[in-house]
Amino acid sequence: MLALLASVAGLAISVYLTVVHLSTIPLACPANAVVNCEQVLTSRYAVIAGSALPTSAAGIVWFTLSGGLALFRRRRALLAWASIGLVTALFLVYVEIVQLGAVCIWCTAAHAMVLLIFLVALTRSEGDRVST
Repeated sequence: MLALLASVAGLAISVYLTVVHLSTIPLACPANAVVNCEQVLTSRYAVIAGSALPTSAAGIVWFTLSGGLALFRRRRALLAWASIGLVTALFLVYVEIVQLGAVCIWCTAAHAMVLLIFLVALTRSEGDRVST
């Protein structure tokens, strides 16, 4: 249930960021020396491989599939999928901190949902292993 809720939260964040990226809706984000969503979301890393498709659109797909795997209790598949998501999120955190020198709070919230889904999947997978 927790992984499903985290998927819904992550999906909502991803949809919001995609809508903002593709429209003229202003981004709700404070800006200071460290937190600067605008800098992160207008960087070259904000789109997939130089296309017009925002990275957050990949988040929509990732969180939708995560939610489906959680809903249908596909624990091992969710763990594998969450592992891919965690590696991706860690790379994006690296990009924010090292490459851009700025952090997006929306992105951080989505990354936290990825981590939560991974931890839930990991603990559920370990529970399956212990009970068999």
